[in-house]
Amino acid sequence: MNSSEKPAVRRAVFLSTLALWEHGHGKQHPLKPERLRRTFELLEEYGAFAAPNVQVIEPPPATEDELAFVHSRNYIEVVRILSEGGAWTETREYISPMRYGFGSGDNPIFPEMYETESLKAGSSLTGAKLLVDDACDVAFSYGGGMHHAMGSYASGFCVFNDPAVAIQWMVEQGLRVVYVDLDVHHGDGVEALFYDTDRVLTISLHQDGRTLFPGTGFIHDTGVGEGEGYAVNVPLLPDTDDETYLWAFNEIVPPLLERFAADVVVSQFGVDTHYKDPLAHLALTTAGQTALYEAFDTLSPRWLALGGGGYNLDVVPRSWTLAFGVMSGQTFPNELPPNYRARYGGQWLRDHETPFLSDAAREYVSERTRAVVAEVKKVHRL
Repeated sequence: MNSSEKPAVRRAVFLSTLALWEHGHGKQHPLKPERLRRTFELLEEYGAFAAPNVQVIEPPPATEDELAFVHSRNYIEVVRILSEGGAWTETREYISPMRYGFGSGDNPIFPEMYETESLKAGSSLTGAKLLVDDACDVAFSYGGGMHHAMGSYASGFCVFNDPAVAIQWMVEQGLRVVYVDLDVHHGDGVEALFYDTDRVLTISLHQDGRTLFPGTGFIHDTGVGEGEGYAVNVPLLPDTDDETYLWAFNEIVPPLLERFAADVVVSQFGVDTHYKDPLAHLALTTAGQTALYEAFDTLSPRWLALGGGGYNLDVVPRSWTLAFGVMSGQTFPNELPPNYRARYGGQWLRDHETPFLSDAAREYVSERTRAVVAEVKKVHRL
């Protein structure tokens, strides 16, 4: 774990199992398990898993004890009981789902919920263990990245907080961890669970909370107690494009990683930053997202990559395929494989179009982003 330089060719692990996409939040819910199936199929058809430096590993679900790294025992029990269709705890306490964040909107109760969501946590935790055991250099838990879940309630499509479970386990091994969240939504759950410690540096670049769920993640939210200064937030305006986003990232993230000198970097790669995503308003393309993946390839000797948001079924598998290509040192043809095209449509792996933004809009967003970055640098003494 002491290596400070990334290997020429990474030993890459892709964590996947059919059970990740067998159940989900419901047919009308934006978080569709099909995102994961399409991603796996696209990588498989490109031959990505046949590379000699790549392993596909089926992760086990997280145990109750492992979930309890960050979640209360009561909450874990409630999720299990609700998942089974029950309404009473073992001590005959009636469960009010809304008390725990469940309802008909963002977090519906669905069959096999406990099994599916504990599997996501187990996937990310397995990746962490493989890295610590030096069994790989990068692990991609693409079913993970459920960053909104809190210690005792569900939030924002997220039941168990797999990034926090994996990070807490690594902290208990004596490691220093940087968590960088690139989802369009603020990584509030992970930040909250490590808000008072200096063992974990959390960095979140996201659409400004004044314009998007969860309404948090402002510049002066920096941690408390021993964690003061170890939470970093970079709120971005709607219509932030590739150029402006990448400039902000490069101004903030590399110097923070260098200063913190982490043993492991954990990245959350929600791709709802894409301009075609239906639930948010940033304006990235797959070119901008790939540039971010390449940045992590340079910055992260030991790298646990997680999935996250992304609600356009055409975009998600393409972007995460590009991500794993960077992780494993592979370049894929731009034309999508014929069998994949026949099933799902589309033609190109990389975007051939860009969002329309007026020059005035670009300049306004760029100017406001420069002001945000300047304030972040001031607050964190960069």
